[in-house]
Amino acid sequence: MTDQEWMERAIALADKAASESEIPVGAIVVLNNEMIGEGYNSPISNCDPTAHAEIQAIRMACKTMNNYRLPGATLYVTLEPCSMCAGAMVHSRIDRVVYAATEPKSGIIESQGRFFDAPFLNHKVKVESGVLAEKASLQLTQFFQYRREQKKRLKEQAKKAI
Repeated sequence: MTDQEWMERAIALADKAASESEIPVGAIVVLNNEMIGEGYNSPISNCDPTAHAEIQAIRMACKTMNNYRLPGATLYVTLEPCSMCAGAMVHSRIDRVVYAATEPKSGIIESQGRFFDAPFLNHKVKVESGVLAEKASLQLTQFFQYRREQKKRLKEQAKKAI
């Protein structure tokens, strides 16, 4: 499968997150052209601040491989990873990360820094960005627009009730 096809699968996982009122981010770990792990954002529903899509996918991949290292694996994610997720990629020895949309506030691959270029790291992760970026960005924009509209409706209902 191509990077675009794997990213489509990650975007479908992000839809699952959105359906659970979680920020729509999905991730897939692929090794030898086979999916070995997948996940989507679920920190709210799991009461776990580490339950980002990337972490969920890496956890599943490690269990699938019965190893905490994933050499040769590629992680596909719909949004630029944060520092926690980037660190997990280094520790798990992910070979390559492919992400769709940038994350201007907390993305650590290019938006707020270049984490993988840090000289203290003992493993380098290759980066590919922008794969289906418009589609992933639209998904996020629509999610937050819906949330804002929902919040506005609730405020209006509260005013009417008074």
